[in-house]
Amino acid sequence: MKKSRLTILIGLLGFAMSSFAQSNNIQYVDPTIGSGGHGHVFVGANVPFSAVQLGPQNIFQGWDWCSGYYYDDPIVIGFSHNHLSGTGCDDLGDIIFMPYSGKLRTRRGEPNKIDADCASTSYDHKNETAQPGYYRVKLDNGVDAELTTTQRVGMHRYTYTEDGPSRLLIDLENVNGSDIYEAYIHRVDEYTVEGYIFVHGWAPFHKTFFYAKFNQPIKDFRTFIKDEYQGNGDELQTKRLKAVLTFDKGVKAVMAKCALSSVSCKNARMNMETELSGWDFAQTKQDAQDIWNEQLACVDIEGTPKQKKIFYTALYHSFIAPNLYCDVNGDFRGMDDKIYTNNRFRNYTTLSLWDTYRQLHPMYTILAPEYVDDMVNSMLSIYDQNGKLPIWPLLAGETNCMPGYSSVPVIADAYLKGFHDFDTEKALEEMVATATYSKQKLVPEFMKYGYIPADCGREATSICLEYAVDDWGLALMAKAMGKEDIYNTFIKRGHAYEHYWDKAILKCHPKMKDGSWYEPYDPFLANHRDGVGDFCEGNGWQYTFMVPQDPDGLVKLHGSDEAFIKNLDELFVAEGDLGEGAPPDVSGLIGQYAHGNEPNHHIPYLYAYAGAQWKTAEKIREIQETQYTDQPNGYCGNEDCGQMSAWHVMSALGFYQVNPSNGVFVLGSPLFTKATIHTPGGNTFTITAPQNSDKNIYIQSAKLNGKAYANSFITYLDIMKGGRLDLTMGAKPNKNFGKAPQNRPVSAR
Repeated sequence: MKKSRLTILIGLLGFAMSSFAQSNNIQYVDPTIGSGGHGHVFVGANVPFSAVQLGPQNIFQGWDWCSGYYYDDPIVIGFSHNHLSGTGCDDLGDIIFMPYSGKLRTRRGEPNKIDADCASTSYDHKNETAQPGYYRVKLDNGVDAELTTTQRVGMHRYTYTEDGPSRLLIDLENVNGSDIYEAYIHRVDEYTVEGYIFVHGWAPFHKTFFYAKFNQPIKDFRTFIKDEYQGNGDELQTKRLKAVLTFDKGVKAVMAKCALSSVSCKNARMNMETELSGWDFAQTKQDAQDIWNEQLACVDIEGTPKQKKIFYTALYHSFIAPNLYCDVNGDFRGMDDKIYTNNRFRNYTTLSLWDTYRQLHPMYTILAPEYVDDMVNSMLSIYDQNGKLPIWPLLAGETNCMPGYSSVPVIADAYLKGFHDFDTEKALEEMVATATYSKQKLVPEFMKYGYIPADCGREATSICLEYAVDDWGLALMAKAMGKEDIYNTFIKRGHAYEHYWDKAILKCHPKMKDGSWYEPYDPFLANHRDGVGDFCEGNGWQYTFMVPQDPDGLVKLHGSDEAFIKNLDELFVAEGDLGEGAPPDVSGLIGQYAHGNEPNHHIPYLYAYAGAQWKTAEKIREIQETQYTDQPNGYCGNEDCGQMSAWHVMSALGFYQVNPSNGVFVLGSPLFTKATIHTPGGNTFTITAPQNSDKNIYIQSAKLNGKAYANSFITYLDIMKGGRLDLTMGAKPNKNFGKAPQNRPVSAR
């Protein structure tokens, strides 16, 4: 198996090198899309899936500052070396560098009071440049700052334009909404500083070590605790601290390199010496942008400039996380605070799995397959560290955020698609152990009742629906491995959604321990029963259709195709109050459909399971037109580490994997007249729709590899072996396309 994976990697590298000369897709990327509104995306310099995300840091003021940068905030307190992208929770923003001139000062300031402090009080976005691999801003304190990166090293170039000494504040007191419980800094020599911060935050803890070098000598080095001067000693260890470096008189150009490690300052130094030994900023920037062009060359599209801007920005956002979490020698710090060495895989973290299992990870199996095995091995390693597969891991911490054990369908999907460069027997054992773990939220209740009663805990109904999705994938993997007993157990659990089906109201309805319906029940309310709630970030309307593992089973519960289609139609027009205290994540509303929240993302594709693919086409086009723009508020909700973007990318190509673990992609309505996917080994899969337009949104007929094709879906194998899907589009629906039962997608069982 290793030989076949090596062949894939060689093919990918060969494709990337040959395609770069032809592709310059970074020209279409605008990293600020989604940095306003509630998108929460990272803005700054990085390379794909890197450990370092180097970018501007605002003063943290709440939810819209989760990434550390909010487009409408004019205050910059420096440039920090790691960031989240698109999440609804805050953390990171580690190791802040703030350049300034003149009088020595350390105070950060407050949003409404920063006079005479270190922060840049305002800047004009006209003086800001954000590109893949590069960021530049002219601060109002007279410093022109430029940033670029390698995988583990951030590189800064500062031009000081005002009179007075050129200084740099290293801020080990402020992080993005979290708390530093230990910090250390040490001037190693006149060009070098190292240190660390240990943080309690959204992740229970993380430890970031750094090693920084400057191309100009440090003439003065001062340390501070709570902005009080501690002297000119070479090192200081305390809870929080700052240091000010002053460069030689007359120095107006300074470059800095800062490498990160979760293990030690020594390892951070090793990362720097391996990845960025020199001082050529222009070449480092070019290398970063070459890497981005290679990554974005996985798809070529023919479309308008605006379409390309939205598409390639979404593709870019899809490749920011997960993040590399190991040093150049493979070392990393585990969730048990132990150092893991001699790893044969590249370790990744920042796995927003409740969001990303739905489409981002299935997308990786097509557009970034070279990363899939390492991501799976990273999840299996977390089991060894933490006793269960990951839920929402961030650096060396498990946040336990969101319901479900959503690594399970990701692993199952990878296995079923032929990614086997991991211990598959061990993986299945750990999937079963996680799904039966007594300390996992409400798992004992699930095993006892066969569903999770509403009177057992908060969000019980949606937790059970997530477990059912996960268990279905586990069952399919077990079946493929010949484990019939495991298959039988978990495919039954995958049907747990049936317990909540109330045929009297055609809705998901929370059920009590005694088997009675919870009453009074209003499916419009996103928060039921103060302090408890039945659903996670959603309401009964939305969770009625949260059955991506078995849509055809859900259709059967309705009694007929017509009843299902009618109920689904009503979702998109129903008007009702979400109720007081409804989470802001329930956004991007079209009727009760909420595109701003991931449990809804598969829903428009469900029409195809009832033989009405044309209705899927209508809804997909409406969502694309109303929920994705090329502006800073271009996302209707949190971008969520790539999932919101992956929905757009796959839907724009013309298909979407509804069941996260079966490799069946339902056809929608492609946005482009032509799109070409470059698959491993130099193959291509091309989707053509020459009559495509704003009006011609409906598939009239299809051909796959030159032969008439009547199905409203294609498979993973269809795509990966290369070929051509030709779609004839029209302004009026062909209601017979995909209508026959044999032409509809079905759930693997």
